[in-house]
Amino acid sequence: MNFLKRPRILLLSAFFIALLVVIVARLQSNCPARGIAISPGVLARLQLKNRTTPPERADFDPRITLATLLQPGDDRARWSPSRGAAIEGYVVAVYEGSLEPANCFSPTWRDTHIDVALRPDAAKRERFILEVTPRVRDWAARRGWDWSTPALTRELVGRWCYFEGWLFFDSAHDGESENTAPGRARNWRATAWEIHPVTYLRVVR
Repeated sequence: MNFLKRPRILLLSAFFIALLVVIVARLQSNCPARGIAISPGVLARLQLKNRTTPPERADFDPRITLATLLQPGDDRARWSPSRGAAIEGYVVAVYEGSLEPANCFSPTWRDTHIDVALRPDAAKRERFILEVTPRVRDWAARRGWDWSTPALTRELVGRWCYFEGWLFFDSAHDGESENTAPGRARNWRATAWEIHPVTYLRVVR
């Protein structure tokens, strides 16, 4: 390599890294509650995902338990995204979600996925998904609660926990859910219904 070119390459690399940092920061600080929506239908879904106000007592559907959410059968119309839910179950896994339009595709501002089941060794197709969003994570931090992915992994996995939040049917995953696409090899969840976002959680035991 021509050693005279090395400073120029390093300078360009530093410039692009700095530009990426600025872009990521802008995505995070200026991402609207509607996310990046490309149609009215997507807009409605993203606004539901990005709710930050916890459900009131009257919003909760009293029929809902983890067992009823996992009940087999096509469940697209079984529940309503205008209702809240409170459930208990074993936390099988906690992991970071992918880049998505709800979070303006920010690589540093992602949902935390929480897999919950009726037993700690449940297969993926027997699990229910809950999600902590970046907006709710910030809301929790202002109350002194650390809902970061590492903290939730450390505190919740393998424990019986209690959760509250809003119901949401994630139609992007109805073809990967046992209830709406029974028997498919790629299924990694029981249902496309989620608690999304989670607005309260605690370890029971």
